[in-house]
Amino acid sequence: MKRTLLTALAAGALFVAGNGVAAAADAPPPKTTHGPCQYTETPDEPPARPVPLPPDPRHTPSHGKVDVAVPTSQGALPLRLDRAKAPCTVQSFLHLARHRFYDHTVCHRLTAYPTLKVLQCGDPTATGEGGPGYKYKDELPVDLPPAPTDPTGARRVYARGLLAMANAGPDTNGSQFFVVYGDSALRPNYTVFGTVGAEGLRTLDKVAAGGIQPTAEDPAPVDGTPVLRTELLRVRPDCWF
Repeated sequence: MKRTLLTALAAGALFVAGNGVAAAADAPPPKTTHGPCQYTETPDEPPARPVPLPPDPRHTPSHGKVDVAVPTSQGALPLRLDRAKAPCTVQSFLHLARHRFYDHTVCHRLTAYPTLKVLQCGDPTATGEGGPGYKYKDELPVDLPPAPTDPTGARRVYARGLLAMANAGPDTNGSQFFVVYGDSALRPNYTVFGTVGAEGLRTLDKVAAGGIQPTAEDPAPVDGTPVLRTELLRVRPDCWF
């Protein structure tokens, strides 16, 4: 399933495309961890890189923050993960980082709509279709302010500097995530699990300024592959506090 951020005015969700592999009819049920996060295998969407299910302790850490160093080919992208906001998401992200799932992956999508400005990363295939071979529940934000651009009141402001998960509908989080370089208006359907540091915002601004690769169908796109190739060279937890 393709995890794709649509425009803030569209009715869709942030999707991830599947690879079209169907599970056999007589296959055993997918494995699910027994803790509160219930990470569940997705046999019809195998992992883009080999990785086991995350640990799922009964008492999932839900306090404190974790700094993650993310050097990229365009500059540093330091992240600060917030366990209190999304303990299962932080646990999964750290698990993938420790297994080097994100190392040398390329951020595959940049958007530049007036109300949607994000860089999307986390897919080893760089197609928007890859994931870790498992999914887990949403931990949706409840404290985002209403978007002033939406008179219906349905959308909220995902502010510049937020770090959030892409998904393909309810409870389909995997490995893809997005970082917000400009205030964006979205339905609050995407788990927020941290922020980007000041140096990372400068990197995002550089990538955004580079623009989006034109195509024959769209010579001036506002959604697509970044011109400046942004490779996550490594993703490693720095410290806990």
